[in-house]
Amino acid sequence: MKRPARTKAPADRATTSPSRLPSRAELQEQISELVTQQAAISEVLRAIASSPGDLQPIFATILDEATRLCRADGGTLRLIEVEGVRLVAQKLSPALEQWYSPPKVVNHDSYVGRNVASRSPVHIPNLSASEFYRRGDPTVVTLVRAGMQSTVFVPMLRNDRVIGALAIWRERLEPFGDKQIELVADFAAQAAIALEITRRERQLREVQMELAHANRLAATGQLTACIAHDVKQPITAAVASAQAALHFLRHKPPELGKVRQVLDAIVESGHRAGDVIDGIRALVKKAPLQKERLDIRATIHAVIELTHSEAVKNCVSVQTDLAQDLPLIEGDRVQLQQVMLNLIVNGIEAMAAAAETSGELSIASRRDGSGAVCVAVADTGPGLAAGAREQVFAAFYTTKPTGLGLGLSICRSIVETHGGRLWATSCEPRGALFQFEIPARQRAAP
Repeated sequence: MKRPARTKAPADRATTSPSRLPSRAELQEQISELVTQQAAISEVLRAIASSPGDLQPIFATILDEATRLCRADGGTLRLIEVEGVRLVAQKLSPALEQWYSPPKVVNHDSYVGRNVASRSPVHIPNLSASEFYRRGDPTVVTLVRAGMQSTVFVPMLRNDRVIGALAIWRERLEPFGDKQIELVADFAAQAAIALEITRRERQLREVQMELAHANRLAATGQLTACIAHDVKQPITAAVASAQAALHFLRHKPPELGKVRQVLDAIVESGHRAGDVIDGIRALVKKAPLQKERLDIRATIHAVIELTHSEAVKNCVSVQTDLAQDLPLIEGDRVQLQQVMLNLIVNGIEAMAAAAETSGELSIASRRDGSGAVCVAVADTGPGLAAGAREQVFAAFYTTKPTGLGLGLSICRSIVETHGGRLWATSCEPRGALFQFEIPARQRAAP
């Protein structure tokens, strides 16, 4: 009995099968490769998260992971600018690093510039056999003499526009595979994302700086009378002292000892007027965040002096309970003064609006259980309405007829920028309590 169909069927199926099933070893290799790639991408994402405003460590991480996974010997990352294509990160092998340095800026029409501007990956398996080398392109000749053999350029795109490129190379003649080129494309996309994140964060910081500046100007406008009083007082004292000095000089003989004392008083009055002016100038100055080591007690005292006349005018007494042994914090002096200014002025205005004959503003500082420095400002005004403890920090929310509704929102943003938090509670039997905490500056290891 003939059974040709049955005997041939297995052979037919074997020859027409599109692909064989991968072996266990191959599956394990693929899984290991995917895990390695995932770990590399996680490293890049971690670098983006930890350095949102600094692109250099992000680019360095991208180059490190791209060259490692693709078994390359080096790489560069360049961005397109008006004057040319600028080198922003590089990775060279130890042997190459001793005598070769990629140019910082190359022309747009150069070998590198043309490859960077391409909208798709450019793979050159053998650089010494390429058309660029045959034509004697000086950049390619230099690269080949430097030992580069196989290279690939992958463009970085943002909004369908080429903004740069990621390039890797090998110092051995070994073309890059399709999977490796796709992997480099993934890293180039991550570099473009990091650039976009940084651009948007810079825009956000600029908007926040503008809002903070507007708020400082508004707060300073409310204190115009106070400023005029504080500046006029030392000037008046200096004039009176000068008149006294002239009087003592007219004596026969002149009372030089008293004149010397009066001149010292004039100098002191001049310094006091200068300090007031410097404080106001710093407060309204539009400047980026400048962190330094600060004593929060000195910052609080400076703002209390600035608002002294405003408190006296509204019959508000200011009581302080500032701990002596507080650690230093690290922050921007002007911005933290702005926080204190807003909280103090808000408290004074709240008590003035309550039509009370007098009020009391309490300012305290202490160290909490976590080691952070905590500052509290309490007033005896009408307090916070039910459910308004968080609403008062919302942008453009205000209970003042002429208020901007930005003060407390910006204060919270400033405190959070310093790694702290700001919150509000009600006092018993009346009044409001605003508190913020800033992490203490860590001591350097011995």
